[in-house]
Amino acid sequence: MQSASRQASVAGAAAGWAAAVTAVAVVGGLATDTSSEWYRDLEKPSWQPPGSVFGPVWTVLYVLIAVAATLSFRDVGGPRRRLVLGLYAANLALNVAWTWIFFQGHAPTAAGIEIVFLLATIVALIWLVRPHNRAAALALAPYGAWVAFATALTWAIAARN
Repeated sequence: MQSASRQASVAGAAAGWAAAVTAVAVVGGLATDTSSEWYRDLEKPSWQPPGSVFGPVWTVLYVLIAVAATLSFRDVGGPRRRLVLGLYAANLALNVAWTWIFFQGHAPTAAGIEIVFLLATIVALIWLVRPHNRAAALALAPYGAWVAFATALTWAIAARN
């Protein structure tokens, strides 16, 4: 059984990660402009999902990221803990950066390069977290799958434009 201070620490981490992913969602949402002339004029692959899919998918993924980060905070100890928590922070920074590079920078190729690093952080997190908390690693799996798909989509758009 966890001590009261340990439970409070984990609850604080949960609130902190929830706030962090919410901030990323909001800042990313501010950058996303699918109604711009630039975006409308992009040649997109036929397999791109409709725009209505992205919001619900990202909502679920952000919840899973916060859960995984909280479980990692709770269960990853020792020197690996700082690395794992730093990777979560870097991952969120890369997550929001992609949106700004693509939608505001109008730079699909640069976004394609950037998203490879985003995907690498997800793979690294799954690898590092799995021995400590399998549920956290599993919670990151849909995020990894979606970002792998988004990587292919980003590069398909970059190649067509």
